[in-house]
Amino acid sequence: MRREIVEGRSLGFDQLTPEPVDGRFGFVPGASLPNGLGRSGVITTPHGTIRTPAFVAVGTKATVKAVLPESMAALGAQAVLANAYHLYLQPGADVIAAAGGLGRFMNWPGPTFTDSGGFQVMSLGVGFKKMLAMNVDSLEDDDVIAAGKTRLAQVDDDGVTFTSHLDGSQHRFTPEASMQIQHQLGADIIFAFDECTTLLNTRHYQERSVARTQRWAARCLAEHRRLTRAHASLPRQALFAVVQGAQYEDLRRQAARDLVSLVVDGLRFDGYGIGGALEKDNLGTIVRWVCEELPEDKARHLLGISEPNDIFTAIENGVDTFDCVSPSRVARNAAVYTARGRFNVNTAASRRNFSPIDEDCDCYTCTRYTQAYLHHLFKAREMLAATLCTIHNERFVVRLVDDIRSSIENGTFVDFKIDFLSRYYASSPQSDR
Repeated sequence: MRREIVEGRSLGFDQLTPEPVDGRFGFVPGASLPNGLGRSGVITTPHGTIRTPAFVAVGTKATVKAVLPESMAALGAQAVLANAYHLYLQPGADVIAAAGGLGRFMNWPGPTFTDSGGFQVMSLGVGFKKMLAMNVDSLEDDDVIAAGKTRLAQVDDDGVTFTSHLDGSQHRFTPEASMQIQHQLGADIIFAFDECTTLLNTRHYQERSVARTQRWAARCLAEHRRLTRAHASLPRQALFAVVQGAQYEDLRRQAARDLVSLVVDGLRFDGYGIGGALEKDNLGTIVRWVCEELPEDKARHLLGISEPNDIFTAIENGVDTFDCVSPSRVARNAAVYTARGRFNVNTAASRRNFSPIDEDCDCYTCTRYTQAYLHHLFKAREMLAATLCTIHNERFVVRLVDDIRSSIENGTFVDFKIDFLSRYYASSPQSDR
């Protein structure tokens, strides 16, 4: 059983370069795949560096659910992403600003990201929580809404009016408001406010939405410039645009070109996010369309992703960083990742299994606990179950992406991808294991 993390000090807060790096932000590409899109690189932020490709752990409310920030550092996470909308509602961006910013508030010394709240335009507006792998066989509809949901967001050309999911109060997000909130949160990388549509919206609506997002992007740049100048003593935050356009190649490419060429008061975007609804089967194609239009010297972030095959697909088509809520979400429901696929640890097969989740895993959980114990925790409804399984799943994805980065740098990416995916998806549904 491997114990590098348990017995050594190869990973931890000391690996996160917690001291500011001269207030700079930058991206330097490294090795490239033969297709010219997939690559390794290094992102420099005021709170440390990120070696890419990199998985950015999702800490929506300034916490990766069920796991200490210290544990995230120990398992090798390089950065975390929080949600501007949720933190605006609770505890309030002003509270986090008074604490010294997101990193200090949550005791995370490394790089931080915040999204803009644009996702809530879609999820609160139409009730869809997950966009990747949405079914688009149904009729297009500009008033689409998930079954049993109530519309909690209304979009207009100036911004979005929200009904709080917490207490029903009314709130207003504009590009300027999103920038003000994200500057108060103080993350190293922030995102321009965008409208996130569904794959079910009509082509006409997608066209209008892309144009609206472009106008909002210009307003975000202007407000970002103003706030940066007004608070020159604070570490500089990097602003990423978000490329929308749903499943349409011409819209995606034009949106990317327009955002790349956008200059406001001498300021361009520091990097680019790829957002919006993404059909799983077309993930690589859409990412490739966008990345072919983006400059090589700017970092690219995919907003939301899912399973291991999606990670390989996104990276080989040009993504440098991505965030993913799946490792922690499925862990809370007893699902765990292994090199041989995913399975549920609360099934009968684990009740008397006194081996770890994965014999080859070096995480805190696998070096200390058995499947039988985890099975017991879930059956007993103990909170520790979610903590231990989340630690394992987060480490699994961090380690996978670290291995992908190494394979890009040593020229073995294709072989590594084939070997990993053939083992991971070799058997029938892993939840039955």
